[in-house]
Amino acid sequence: MLEQKFDLIVIGAGPGGYVAAIRAAQLGLKTAIVEEKHLGGICLNWGCIPTKALLNGAALAQQFKQASHLGFSFTGLHFDIQQLVQHSRQVSQQLVQGIGQLLKKNHVTVFSARAEFIAKTKLELTAAQGEKYYIAAPHIIVATGAKAANLANVPIDGDAVWSYKEALTPSQCPQSLLVIGSGAIGCEFASLYQELGCQVTLVDIAAQILPHEDAEIAHYLQTQFQQQGMTVLTQTKVEKIEIEAGKIHCHLITATGKQVICVEKVLSAIGIQPNLHNLGLEKLGIELENGFIKIDDYCKTNVAGVYAIGDVAGAPCLAHKASHEAMLCVEKIAGIANVQALDRTHIPACIFTHPQVASIGLTEQKARAAGFKIEVGKFSLQANGKALAIGQSHGFVKTIFDQHSGALLGAHMIGHEVTEQIQGFAIAQYLEATEESLAQVVFPHPTLSEAMHESILAALQRAIHI
Repeated sequence: MLEQKFDLIVIGAGPGGYVAAIRAAQLGLKTAIVEEKHLGGICLNWGCIPTKALLNGAALAQQFKQASHLGFSFTGLHFDIQQLVQHSRQVSQQLVQGIGQLLKKNHVTVFSARAEFIAKTKLELTAAQGEKYYIAAPHIIVATGAKAANLANVPIDGDAVWSYKEALTPSQCPQSLLVIGSGAIGCEFASLYQELGCQVTLVDIAAQILPHEDAEIAHYLQTQFQQQGMTVLTQTKVEKIEIEAGKIHCHLITATGKQVICVEKVLSAIGIQPNLHNLGLEKLGIELENGFIKIDDYCKTNVAGVYAIGDVAGAPCLAHKASHEAMLCVEKIAGIANVQALDRTHIPACIFTHPQVASIGLTEQKARAAGFKIEVGKFSLQANGKALAIGQSHGFVKTIFDQHSGALLGAHMIGHEVTEQIQGFAIAQYLEATEESLAQVVFPHPTLSEAMHESILAALQRAIHI
């Protein structure tokens, strides 16, 4: 049986896999990457990137609606959703081509095939046409990502019930949409379609939308959604759907009883599940935890020489977490000294709704539950000059500090472009800055970032503009 040998093989070419392959090649390892579908994974093809292209179009639509306040008026304004979708696909394609070029530049061997373990150091590859071939390496990284979870009573059919893929490529904007699930994906799509003129109903079985975010942030976003015309139903379960005369009748069980709503489309956004099927992991005895591959601080599994990174290895399921795990995993394999383990409590999260949400660290609720005595600072964007000047004053910044040490335990933001600002708090946490040291930082004026400073000062009872 002929087989090609490598120093390291990566299964999956998403933001974890392709970064791992490139870094390994940079470090002198003979590297191969196996991808069954598209370079870039879900993130570039069906996730992070195309959604942001669509959301940018939706934000532009809102600016047109609000332009009269600044003296602008438009007549005969026309919107073509297919052109917006085409733009989003072109952006994805451009970035995917770029990844292919980077892999080629770094001399990474790319296999377009499905991979299955036949031993801990050997893979059987099956190409689209069915031919099989074999590759081997002492180190194999599983970076196969995750896929949309499916509700048994509301199965995704690609027509009446959408997954994220159908939501990213509509032929026309539905007049009404039920979004099931209010995590980051559900909220982003709900925000997108509401801004494009669709009547959206957002439902979740949890007590708040964005269940993992700070309660104040989630409540504020829900209020904003409702003011935009969206219906938000928490503590609500979708019992079943029935299709009659082209309309979908959704039977809901709410906190106050049963109700039925009629919509044109349903989007299932209840979460994700790891891509583990047909990998052959059970042959190796790979240990799982909550359905995901269990790893240590350096992404090692319980089987020597087999590693896992990104969504397939569990929460938080974020592209930047996957990329960071890729770097540290490969550097550890290559024998680089002093590779730092990833502190998964210090990973920023960004949600591109309108307004945006960004966070890092503990929520106020989790900080109190953990027994910390805390100091909380809050500052509204309504008191920020830049926010008022650009007409984006909805939102606030909230910081949480340990009363004893002054350590930044968490930071939570909602408002215009907060996703571009949260990295400031990420750096502060990494460098172990205290509230006192952060208070001494000079923030530029006039900027939205001044709200970050005022929030820090508020925790110290020194805020100026409150």
